[in-house]
Amino acid sequence: MSDKRQSVVKTGITFGSALAMVISYTTWKSIGWAIFHGLLSWVYVIYFILRY
Repeated sequence: MSDKRQSVVKTGITFGSALAMVISYTTWKSIGWAIFHGLLSWVYVIYFILRY
């Protein structure tokens, strides 16, 4: 993979994790769930969009 592509992928994963943690914390008010959902990253973000 090229350096630029690696940078874009890494940024996307990082942004997805941060977004998942913010959504999780504001919804559930739990740091534990926020960390767990941050590990799931985009999977949780997509689930949240489809569910709510």
